[in-house]
Amino acid sequence: MVATFRFSNGNLILTEAGSRKRTSLHVVANEAELQLLNPGGLEVFESNVDQFAAVIQSTNHTLKRALTDPRLLSGIGNAYSDEILFEAKLSPFLQTQKMTAEEIKQLFAATRTTLTNWIDRLRAETGDGFPEKVTAFRPAMAVHGRYKQPCIRCGAKIQRIRYASNEMNYCPNCQTGGKLLADRSLSRLLRQDWPRSAEELEALMPRRP
Repeated sequence: MVATFRFSNGNLILTEAGSRKRTSLHVVANEAELQLLNPGGLEVFESNVDQFAAVIQSTNHTLKRALTDPRLLSGIGNAYSDEILFEAKLSPFLQTQKMTAEEIKQLFAATRTTLTNWIDRLRAETGDGFPEKVTAFRPAMAVHGRYKQPCIRCGAKIQRIRYASNEMNYCPNCQTGGKLLADRSLSRLLRQDWPRSAEELEALMPRRP
């Protein structure tokens, strides 16, 4: 438990489930001080596609990194970036400065659609109350947290890459042309033995009796 806030109608308890203990609390005196904590990311619902393109292509990152960088885009995070990329049918490792104008339009539309859908869904679930369980893994998500489960669009098995305390989930059929993605350390370890497709990976998996 990090902190407890006591109110006349109940308590608000702040906890951190992660092992890295990165939670922090800040007390500020006014709006100006609050803005000093703002990393400055673009508000997607307050921008157009040209502004969106200018921000994500201001540096050459992978789409996954660009979507989750609060200095570029505000309020997306790890889980919803997976959902956005699935909706857009784009690879998490696509470099932002190599994107076509059409791909940028796809990503912009997918970002707004995905966030709108989940805002509406979570508001409907919560109603007039306060959310009691905040989690990044939800059964209705298309790819995030659905490793080895069938893709809702094509039926292929969802794949993942684990890094630090996060994981990235994607459909190899819908997003990467059937190619399996690998993190740098795993790629260096396996080198030419790393499977190139979901079919090759399946062939390497031990069969259950």
